[in-house]
Amino acid sequence: MPLSENEQRLLEQIERALVEDDPKFASTVRSTNPRTYLLRRVRRSLLLFGLGLVVLVVGVALNRTPLIVVLGILGFVLMLFAARRGAADLRRMSGRGVEQGGRHPSPSRRRTRTSVVERLEERWRRRWEDRDGR
Repeated sequence: MPLSENEQRLLEQIERALVEDDPKFASTVRSTNPRTYLLRRVRRSLLLFGLGLVVLVVGVALNRTPLIVVLGILGFVLMLFAARRGAADLRRMSGRGVEQGGRHPSPSRRRTRTSVVERLEERWRRRWEDRDGR
């Protein structure tokens, strides 16, 4: 949704005041790209995934039964955490799943989920209405 003229004017005034008060901070904010930050997080997730894989393989390579279980679980948990975090960051980078202003879509934009029974009832009702119309 585009900003109104009044909102744009207020935003420009706030930006000018920020530049006058703290020019170093303003230049830092202007030069920061959120995609760079997210890309760094994705790389860290890949490294963490690789570390989890190494821990898992080391656990399997050792022939001590209790150690295999502990290292296997630890490696799997690391890989799972890294995969979820990396996938979430990739989703953010692509712009899907998150709106501009916040972390989650607003309640008005969320699809209302109907239960299976409600959908079946609706189909049944439409089927009988179609028969009556013939």
